[in-house]
Amino acid sequence: MKRIKSLLAIWIGVLAVAGTPLSADPAFSKKDFEKPPIAAWPRPLYFWNNTTVTADGLLRQMQSFRDECGYGGFGVIPFGRNFRPEYLSEEYLQLYGTMLGKARELGMTISLYDECGFPSGSVGAFREGDDTPRFQRKYPQWTIQRLDKAEEDIAGPRAYEKKIPEGTLMGAVAMRSEDRQRVDLSGNIRDGMLQWSAPAGNWKVMVFTCVLDGYPVADYLDPEANEKFTSMVHDVYYARFKEYFGPVIYGTFFDEPSMFHAKFRMWTPRFNEKFTRKFGFRPDLLYPALWYDIGPDTAAARNCLFGFRAELFALGFTRVVNDWSAAHGITATGHFAPEEAVVPANASGDLIKSFEHLQIPGIDKIGGHRPAERFYKLISSSAYNWDRRLVMSETYGAVPNYNEPGDLTWNEIWSIAMDQYTKGINMLIPHAVWYDDTKVTYKPELSSRNPLYAGRLKEYTTFLSRLNVILQPEGRHVADIAVLYPIHSLLGDHYFYTQKGPANIDGRVDPANRFYQEAVARIDYVDVAHWLTNGAGKDFTFLHPEVLDRKCTVDRRTLRLQNRTNPEAYRVLILPSCEMVSLTNMRKILDFYRSGGSLIFTTRFPRKSAEIGKDRELAALVRSIFPDPEDRTEQIRTGGNGGKACFLPAPTGPKLAEVLQKVAPGFDVEYPTQPDLQYIHKVVGGRNVYYFANLGEHGIRTEVTLRGRLPLESWDPHSGAIETIHVHTSRNKTAGSRFTTATLSLAPYHSTFWVEQLQKEPGGNRIP
Repeated sequence: MKRIKSLLAIWIGVLAVAGTPLSADPAFSKKDFEKPPIAAWPRPLYFWNNTTVTADGLLRQMQSFRDECGYGGFGVIPFGRNFRPEYLSEEYLQLYGTMLGKARELGMTISLYDECGFPSGSVGAFREGDDTPRFQRKYPQWTIQRLDKAEEDIAGPRAYEKKIPEGTLMGAVAMRSEDRQRVDLSGNIRDGMLQWSAPAGNWKVMVFTCVLDGYPVADYLDPEANEKFTSMVHDVYYARFKEYFGPVIYGTFFDEPSMFHAKFRMWTPRFNEKFTRKFGFRPDLLYPALWYDIGPDTAAARNCLFGFRAELFALGFTRVVNDWSAAHGITATGHFAPEEAVVPANASGDLIKSFEHLQIPGIDKIGGHRPAERFYKLISSSAYNWDRRLVMSETYGAVPNYNEPGDLTWNEIWSIAMDQYTKGINMLIPHAVWYDDTKVTYKPELSSRNPLYAGRLKEYTTFLSRLNVILQPEGRHVADIAVLYPIHSLLGDHYFYTQKGPANIDGRVDPANRFYQEAVARIDYVDVAHWLTNGAGKDFTFLHPEVLDRKCTVDRRTLRLQNRTNPEAYRVLILPSCEMVSLTNMRKILDFYRSGGSLIFTTRFPRKSAEIGKDRELAALVRSIFPDPEDRTEQIRTGGNGGKACFLPAPTGPKLAEVLQKVAPGFDVEYPTQPDLQYIHKVVGGRNVYYFANLGEHGIRTEVTLRGRLPLESWDPHSGAIETIHVHTSRNKTAGSRFTTATLSLAPYHSTFWVEQLQKEPGGNRIP
């Protein structure tokens, strides 16, 4: 009943909001495109930075942000030790109220940023002489915890006795080195002492405890801890500013919660209890796999434990913030850190699943040589998987790079924005504008006060607004290709290594760990995404294994994602380099192939099952497609009903382009490969919409072929101009469909929409 009420609250909240930032009404108009309404204008982050913010200064800047910059609102970040008035004090709330009143007057909307600085979860105001954030002062026992291991090597037979370490006991296990036999010793503990009669052999005795880490944020893995966080922050705003929720305060924003804290071993005391409730057995005997090889079940055990930790992260922090927001009539968004870790185990845990319970998935395009652009498609795919309308990006912070000379150029600004929107992001939040523009901590300062950007800033914000007018309303994404997100394999290869874990915060591998380096070298899903987009000129959707199981059906030669708002139909399924997949996934993949669908395996075949003890069954399913998985040559096999299965041991962009034409000709969008040309296809308000962008410094002129018979107009988001496109229609006998061809011309760093014209019969009904 509690879960039903929670879901009901979410949908009531979603329906209560008039859309963020545009209405979910699927219609868009030429009038709004030519002159976008303020609801479509971008809303940057606004740093109240290392200074005293006054009402007079705030009101002047707000007026300027709207009139001179073209911003439709913002999200305030109180920032720095010298920020005044004190966070959440009476003076602070009075100032915040002044801002909300002015925003209502100006027609602007405000994002409720949930911290003083970042990451979210500390209620991070510092008092003079006290560096302990408020959450830790009030709820020290609810801050993040860490999994520790105490161990001792012994030789049996012998009587063993040891005092166990302080903390919440998660398990006590002995493992014999000769055969990796494990013995559960949790029942051998009395009054804090472990006593055991060890049999013959060399044994490693391990005790696993969960202890307070000391990092001062709420336990991200425990909903109760994060409910206490929202009570200290969100409830304060709502109690004071209830009348503004919805009309002015449109949503909440969280910033950089992550599991890379706690020496990369974040855990929670209730882990075992919740694990047992879900799986029906205790996890104690699996714990050694987090550090060591325990035999044939090692990878499955790791996937099971790390996968459940990722689920707790999504439920513990994200859903709590989302449910609070929805219950109060607003939306929720935010992002984790770092999104660009190739193995996400110690960051979000599972970058697609982490957004399962969030209305607006998000990412951070930030400097510091962190290639977030290689992960945009994971965030937008998360939205498509979980049937969400909006995809957020906090964009441009510390770009080009932290503390390095130089400023972001206009060409970089255009290119980054177009890259994001062609990859599914449709809610770009510029980072940032600064209250005190003489104390900018992270460039750029994107306001009219900055002479570097003032001359073209409104041109840019109008451009973004036009993108929002078309791409933010409710619609569905169209792609012929799905790529399985190999999260089981990523987590199955992961383990705790020294204090930092085998991968650093940015995903780079510890050079001392040769085994892990070799494992990561075989991971290619991020490369496959890049090769498809820039090497083969094809859009796609990452599919989460749970979504493939729960929401996808096989319909003849098509794999269908059964969503209410965002249904998709795939003709090709790519399995990027996977050591492990689930049996349920592999059975559905085999059904798709046997029904006539096309499969592409890259780099290596899966050989392990995500289910413990099921490797042989998994291997048999793979052999039913490729009888000899040890054959590492490039090959294409044909199954019943014309299904195609290809193995690419050394994939590249051109190779993928070549194979795609062999296994499934007649794609939704076709053009000669151009590395700087990208696109997205959506159906919005019943109309096909294609957004093409040239991200490079050279002009592009090429023929583009679209599936279907489509009368088209070009809608230029840079100028607002709308023109009819001359098209040629033809029929492709091989693909069995009609196609429309037109010429695409794009100047450097320029983009355009191709929008299906609305055709009407004499009586006014639209011709389908």
